[in-house]
Amino acid sequence: MPTPRRTQKERRDQAEAALLAAAAELVIEQGVRSLTLARVGERAGYSRGIVTHHFGSKQALLELLARSTQAGFVPGLADLPPGLDRLLRLIDGYIGELGQVGAAHHAFLLLWAEAPTMPELAPIFRGRDQSFRADLRDDVAAGIAEGTIRHDLAPEEVAVAIVGQLRGIGLQRLLDPGAVDTERLRRSVTDQWRRALATPPARQP
Repeated sequence: MPTPRRTQKERRDQAEAALLAAAAELVIEQGVRSLTLARVGERAGYSRGIVTHHFGSKQALLELLARSTQAGFVPGLADLPPGLDRLLRLIDGYIGELGQVGAAHHAFLLLWAEAPTMPELAPIFRGRDQSFRADLRDDVAAGIAEGTIRHDLAPEEVAVAIVGQLRGIGLQRLLDPGAVDTERLRRSVTDQWRRALATPPARQP
């Protein structure tokens, strides 16, 4: 029985996935400053014209790479309501995923580290971090409203601290994997945040 012909959308999606994978590999191997549409096409086995047709510019490629590499980094959270439990699961899952980070997430962390010194990257990753902090802020605000998180905490400040810690652990893991035991760290860091955030039990009269 002949193999069904792929639709145009299927061919486009396959090409886009291959080009993004090639871009991630090149960022890891040569750095973002050496990334060009021509090199991405050559690595993926496509012409420069195909790459330009898909992305239009290096800036657009970087934006899509940033979005695709961070999307769904911690699975299993989409159906959870905002609050303390979701926040702690995110922290635990994020550090756990760092222990098995693949090329896409490796590239995301390298791009994030380069963003402060590269005008073309700064707005992309400013937006990604704003979105990340907004999710965390919503979790803290929901926890305060339902009484599981201390009412004297500022959601935005907690969000900034958590993003800074998680991103920092990720970069340390890339630089010195042997020094960062993510399985032990995920438990200890999650427990630290649980103690820092949770509303203390009411005192017995």
